Amino acid sequence: MPLLNRLKEHRAHLGVNQQEMGRLVGVSRQTISQIERGDYSPSVTLALKLAAICGVQVEDIFSYQEEFENERKK
Repeated sequence: MPLLNRLKEHRAHLGVNQQEMGRLVGVSRQTISQIERGDYSPSVTLALKLAAICGVQVEDIFSYQEEFENERKK
């Protein structure tokens, strides 16, 4: 199941680019880009750092495809 994310949305809300976001959490711009595209699933530590920088819970940024499918069925 793919890990879906809203990182780009939250990053835009903060007004930072991928390079700045990477610097804030200690990874490269390429890592942020890969996460946003869904090509890379971050570690728990990185997910927690991203959520803290965005001022939200991890679940506000990341979710599994299965959760979205279950919500649609309700």
